[in-house]
Amino acid sequence: MLTKNTQMNRDQIEMIALDQLVPSNHLVRKIEAAIDFSFIYSLVQDLYSSERGRPSIDPVVLIKMTFIQYTFGIRSMRQTIGEIETNMAYRWFLGFSFNDKVPHFSTFGKNYERRFKNTDLFEKIFYRILKEASDKKLISSEHVFIDSTHVKASANKRKFEKKVVRKESKAYEARLQDEINKDREDHGKKPFPPDKFDKEELKEIKESTTDPESGYYVKDERTKQFAYSFHAASDRNGFVLGTIVTPGNIHDSVIFEPLLEKVIEKHGKPEAVAADAGYKTPAIAQFVFGNDMTPALPYTRPRTKDGYMKKHEYVYDEYYDCYICPQGQILKYATTTKNGKRQYFSNPLDCKNCPLLSECTQSKEHKKLIERHVWEHYIEEADHLRHTQENKSIYARRKETIERVFADAKEKHGMRWTTLRGLKKLSMQAMLTFAAMNLKKMANWTWKSPEMA
Repeated sequence: MLTKNTQMNRDQIEMIALDQLVPSNHLVRKIEAAIDFSFIYSLVQDLYSSERGRPSIDPVVLIKMTFIQYTFGIRSMRQTIGEIETNMAYRWFLGFSFNDKVPHFSTFGKNYERRFKNTDLFEKIFYRILKEASDKKLISSEHVFIDSTHVKASANKRKFEKKVVRKESKAYEARLQDEINKDREDHGKKPFPPDKFDKEELKEIKESTTDPESGYYVKDERTKQFAYSFHAASDRNGFVLGTIVTPGNIHDSVIFEPLLEKVIEKHGKPEAVAADAGYKTPAIAQFVFGNDMTPALPYTRPRTKDGYMKKHEYVYDEYYDCYICPQGQILKYATTTKNGKRQYFSNPLDCKNCPLLSECTQSKEHKKLIERHVWEHYIEEADHLRHTQENKSIYARRKETIERVFADAKEKHGMRWTTLRGLKKLSMQAMLTFAAMNLKKMANWTWKSPEMA
């Protein structure tokens, strides 16, 4: 039966409390019960004057406004303020009444520029929420999962200038240089002088004229854009343990060590570290093993050109430090390069009439070259561990942990692209987004419904 609503109760007056309009299981109630936001006062106390100026907007309200934005995936602070004006649950969360005036959308931006910009406030908030989760025994950091995702920058990919810049120095460079010189001395070679390593290596990049701190990122023919990389580490329960933001053209492996060191500093040393193929480098394997942790890394296909024999078909003899080809010929050590590669060459007289020559090398001198990194044995050990059941189960959890974190961040928390510009603002966005996700998870896991109490 068709029913028409003939009652118009828009002007009805009732006496009702704001608390009655917020559902008993609404997420804002869970968040409010999970943490006491008053800790923010002590973090910002030095940023406000106690004697001069007009009364400020409550800093807890300011930070709570950003948590509303990033928890519910609202695209901007302007839109967030619009939502707060009409959403009773958001008003309840902020402590506003029906008639309280909501701050202007520019209020947070002005406070950021004048007070918060050059501070570590957002990092402190992030780690305070993590501490609350740890105190509630929700953090399980014996296995750490590391990855990164690209966030589209607020920049036109067609507006750029080409610049020549110095290549970024890597965290392990000093360690590698010592290893190279030690290896050369062990082989009777002279160590490289310091100026051999200090030569500037340059590269040409595209720099955005809109957001110069972003990086030009190329994934395939269709995906070319200016972006930022959000690097993050999570535990086995999906809590984000640390994050670093870089331009989108910085390789994942460059940030691995500083990110893992952050995790170790705040949460202690994990038993195992899982990462995808982009992190499978000799330097990372050496760092993980050198710090008494176990790497959980995937299988990677040989990069040999089609039609030629793979490197694993040449047997490395560790005792005599040489390679043996499938025909039984020896490739002897020649030198160690400044890039950390040992070079092994075959005897061209032996190779000249070899039946496998066309599958072995394209060298006109009939000389086969094999390069072996001074830390390659760490990669080989990681490959052996890859076959253990424990490592298989650890690596399999990546899709349930760090990959799930990034998927949720992009789909539910507005991290697919950004309206902000500059590394500092993007670092704020990363800290607040992951803090909101951690807080949401903690709130849901610790919530006790009033009906069940």
